[in-house]
Amino acid sequence: MTSDVLRQFTRRPPPPGERCELCGEPLPAEHRHLVDTRARSLKCVCPSCHLLLDRPGAGGGRFRAVPSRYLVDPAFQLDEQDRARLQIPVGLAFFFRNSALDRLCAFYPSPAGATESELDPQTWDEVLGRSRLTALLEPDVEALLVQQDDHGPGLCALVPVDVCYELVGRMRLHWKGFDGGCEARADLAAFFERVRAAARPLGPGDAP
Repeated sequence: MTSDVLRQFTRRPPPPGERCELCGEPLPAEHRHLVDTRARSLKCVCPSCHLLLDRPGAGGGRFRAVPSRYLVDPAFQLDEQDRARLQIPVGLAFFFRNSALDRLCAFYPSPAGATESELDPQTWDEVLGRSRLTALLEPDVEALLVQQDDHGPGLCALVPVDVCYELVGRMRLHWKGFDGGCEARADLAAFFERVRAAARPLGPGDAP
């Protein structure tokens, strides 16, 4: 789930006339996605198709609707040792469980795209397993998005997986030079502010 996905997020808003990839109905500029678990790709879909496939086993299990929930764990923080174990080079990473490959995946966003690294299950359990968000994570369609900022509080949030690929697309679209430039930094700051605003704090009633 790399180049095809990224092309969706490194372009401008969809042109008039873009259609649902399942039924062919016209799509609004803001639309939902399905994960094709066989092709490891995202499909742009209309509200009706998203609703139709938003239940366990729908579509023979091939397509899974990307949910819209955002959860944040304010109590969870990564220290330098944790970052070294997770191999987060620039303070940004997202993690999800790939059901087709039956393994955990780690991706590190960069201006060149998303670099994938297989995550050792023991590392997942010992580091990210400290947060209850890990047990809530839905395979394929949700991810843990981790941001560590040397100049402010970090972020560990459960987000829709398409949001993570949007992040990578934004970096590829706006990044210039060594440090990204003012436009890229402002865009990323706005992106994470949107994630924080959408995320509900993890509460005692949240359970797997």
